[in-house]
Amino acid sequence: MAKHYASGYSEAGASHKKRSMKDFDAVSGSPSQDINDNNLTLRQRSRMLYMSGSVGTSAVNSVRTKVVGTGLTLKAEVNRELIGIDEEAAKNWQRKAEAEFRLWADKRENCDALGLNPFSALEQLVMKSWLLSGDVFVLFKEGPISLMNPYSLRLHVIEADRISTPAWCMGSGNYLLGKTEGEVPEGKPGAGNKVHDGVEVDKDGRITAYYICDRYPNDIYGEKPEWTRVEAFGQKTGMPNILHVMESERPDQYRGVPYLTPVVENILQLRRYTESELMAALVQSFFTAWVETESDPTQFPLNDVGPSLPEEEEPEPENEDEYRMGPGTVLHLKKGEKVQFGSPQIPTVGFDIFVKTVSRTIGAALELPYEVLLKEFTSSYSASRGALLEAWEAFRMRRTWLVEGFCRPVYERWLTEAVARGRLNAPGFFTDPLLRSAWCGAQWIGPVQGQLDPKKEAEAALALASYGVKTYQQITREFGGGDFIANVEELARENEALEKAGAIEYEIPDSTDPSDLDSRHPAGKGE
Repeated sequence: MAKHYASGYSEAGASHKKRSMKDFDAVSGSPSQDINDNNLTLRQRSRMLYMSGSVGTSAVNSVRTKVVGTGLTLKAEVNRELIGIDEEAAKNWQRKAEAEFRLWADKRENCDALGLNPFSALEQLVMKSWLLSGDVFVLFKEGPISLMNPYSLRLHVIEADRISTPAWCMGSGNYLLGKTEGEVPEGKPGAGNKVHDGVEVDKDGRITAYYICDRYPNDIYGEKPEWTRVEAFGQKTGMPNILHVMESERPDQYRGVPYLTPVVENILQLRRYTESELMAALVQSFFTAWVETESDPTQFPLNDVGPSLPEEEEPEPENEDEYRMGPGTVLHLKKGEKVQFGSPQIPTVGFDIFVKTVSRTIGAALELPYEVLLKEFTSSYSASRGALLEAWEAFRMRRTWLVEGFCRPVYERWLTEAVARGRLNAPGFFTDPLLRSAWCGAQWIGPVQGQLDPKKEAEAALALASYGVKTYQQITREFGGGDFIANVEELARENEALEKAGAIEYEIPDSTDPSDLDSRHPAGKGE
């Protein structure tokens, strides 16, 4: 009889014979089964760990701050060669477009449908909601125009919970959980299409609409919930009616997964461990003492132990058996009595090492080195710099996703209205898609990577520029988030102003000794 030989992974990761692998029964379903069926639970746990777990809070806020910070700033960059205008005309158009966008974006009543946040705060809200809930939605609405706001565009940020499958297209009728995939019944818009946790798709799997519930899943008050169907794209313009910001991890995935999902258990257990250590330390912090006595055990030797008060506020003891503790106090015990004190042993030895070790595993899963996660840079310069560089790879990636999923489509939608109302002149914008794309060109400038040693970083950047590896524009944006050409023009004006004012230029010495600076300055010591 021929002997059967194992091949490939059958004796490795796919083995069912090895003792270590026998009980490892992993079953993976469709994205709807694995993600949509569990998302309600994952969102609640993720938010709770953000609100009550310091490591979870640090992870979410670190990404929010580094990716968005005080807001991503628009820098219009039209393709002037394709449009057919000269450099000066392009600069003038870009400056006007940026000024018009600020007119709309800088005031909360102009851009937010709820009137709560300016555009920079909406960027932060979208980023944080995306991390906590796995995805977030932004609905385009129209509002009234006024003398102070010539634009009708409004943005309504909708949390992930409100996008759910309607009760009338689910077999189970369990509209709160939204677990069962449904099919839109006949006679309703989108009939025949499948609905995956509030996302309607056609037979080819393309998203056609979203269902927005008028209340949250756990909202028990009010009347029966109702859903509004919003088509993903306008039938005439082809522009999006609603934005869906998420990170995809599997094909055919229509809903996102919360950022903290892979480490929910780790953060929960770390929080419990930290709380138990904190409580133990708190209990031990109370200076506990007990009295050993040879008297009758049925008779309690101490009538009362009062609080320690300042000497001038200390009342007279009510009876001879009352003892009080305080600084410099000498007590005379009765015959046969002696005092014993506890010896605190908290925190547990190795507490710091254990917390850091668990934080390393959490940070690795979240693409956040533990130095960034715990805000602790006590290692060497090279190790700390390596941690920052590693973290910024993930920050840049998520910033790109945020720009593509939120900032860019919002700007294009706003620019469409600005051109239509005659606030900006863009020939060919509505007639040629290629020219439209050329007019919509833009960069979004955000927080820059911090520098551990600015001098070394600057010298390295200039060396790269001298060999053509980087441009001065790239270096300027990496170091300060500004514009190189604008900086040069501003410096020229400043230098001209200094020259007219009769200011004397002096060379900054290599030494950072203040006395050396004084000696090199024309108005130095004694002058």
